[in-house]
Amino acid sequence: MRVPFVKMHGCGNDFVVLDERAGPLGLTPRRAAAIADRREGVGCDQFIVIEPAPPGLSADAFMRIRNPDGQEAGACGNATRCVVRLLAGETGRDRLDVATLAGVLPSTVAADGTITVDMGAPRFDWRDVPLARPMDTLHLDLSAGPLDDPAALSMGNPHATFFVPDAESVEIARLGPLLEHDSLFPERANIGIAQVLAPDRIRLRVWERGAGLTRACGSGACAALVNAARRGLSGRHAQVIVDGGTLAITWRADGHVLMAGPTAIAFRGEIELADFPQ
Repeated sequence: MRVPFVKMHGCGNDFVVLDERAGPLGLTPRRAAAIADRREGVGCDQFIVIEPAPPGLSADAFMRIRNPDGQEAGACGNATRCVVRLLAGETGRDRLDVATLAGVLPSTVAADGTITVDMGAPRFDWRDVPLARPMDTLHLDLSAGPLDDPAALSMGNPHATFFVPDAESVEIARLGPLLEHDSLFPERANIGIAQVLAPDRIRLRVWERGAGLTRACGSGACAALVNAARRGLSGRHAQVIVDGGTLAITWRADGHVLMAGPTAIAFRGEIELADFPQ
């Protein structure tokens, strides 16, 4: 069976998007991982499936997110913006609600194409991150090489942000896997390396749980801004500079975090599902 897909990205954070609203396609975790493979599949940071909104839930669609290893993720801000672009193109509407495992994310599309997603309120309790044991999430007892004293929170997925004087000099490809799999994180964690350039500018690199080093991480950008503000290193709004571009992050007074940025459609194609293991 040949099925259509869209290859998209937000600031270089790339996705393969398939649509199951008309019916299931047999997109198992194993098959998702095979399609996400950059050598033998299409290749992506996250594999995205648009599904019907669950009964009784006020949303335009449900977005299922899988990392390249096939494991399901609760949140992905850049993928949400990409899905919103597709839904807006279908409906002609500039306000849409996308349901995820992390909750319903209200989104808006500006005239210039910038898409803003309300990522909800971060959670700070150690149980919510989650951590393996009680700990002050503003100062974790965790270190690796030159990295230490991160702040942690949940944006629907676990994040630990390390603040450093020079983000470019950190060997994130070496240290990221060690920290992602540290026993402190029972569900693993996304590892952010943040350099505060000014109260309203942050340089960020992220080792994503199950995906590795990516060119952008929307929820990681949200976590970096919130953790920086919690520590008094920034204000509640900042331009977060990632490898693939810039995301505008705002931590509103009501606790919700807004993420705004561009999206792009790289190409459309078809997949022969029988060529991928089920």
